[in-house]
Amino acid sequence: MMDPLDRRLLEAIQQGLPLTARPYAAIARQLAMSEAEVLRRMVMLKRQGLIKRLGVIVRHRPLGYSANAMIVLDVPDQLVAQIGGHISRFSFVSLCYRRPRCGEQWPYNLYCMIHGKSRGKVLQQFEQLSESCGLTAFPREVLFSRHCFKQRGALYRASPVQRHADG
Repeated sequence: MMDPLDRRLLEAIQQGLPLTARPYAAIARQLAMSEAEVLRRMVMLKRQGLIKRLGVIVRHRPLGYSANAMIVLDVPDQLVAQIGGHISRFSFVSLCYRRPRCGEQWPYNLYCMIHGKSRGKVLQQFEQLSESCGLTAFPREVLFSRHCFKQRGALYRASPVQRHADG
């Protein structure tokens, strides 16, 4: 059974942290706790696996970055960590991660995201990345976004969903 204060804390952070110099202090005031208690509980919830990670969601389009491309590569497995490390050093790469391949129809295992203000700029940056990291030898696709989906963090239910054995 989850502690009621932990549940209230999860509910408070699921819509995002307050945009203040001390967001945990603001949450603490909201929950009638100390900032130290909020931080202690968050560390505990992370250790328990109830919080997986905290991250920033940047809404690129309002900032003028409307050309967003996911680059997918088919890199030999033994080179993924090395090449991924090189790719992630570039300031214009916002994400770089490994995923399992899905058969012959989707042979890609290394992904990186480039956000730019124009398709031309993104392609220019990818060319720079390709030459610097030796990517030209690997099969790849440059997939530009066609739709902007709503971005948000995880939502936690107030109470778990009940499942019945009879369907």
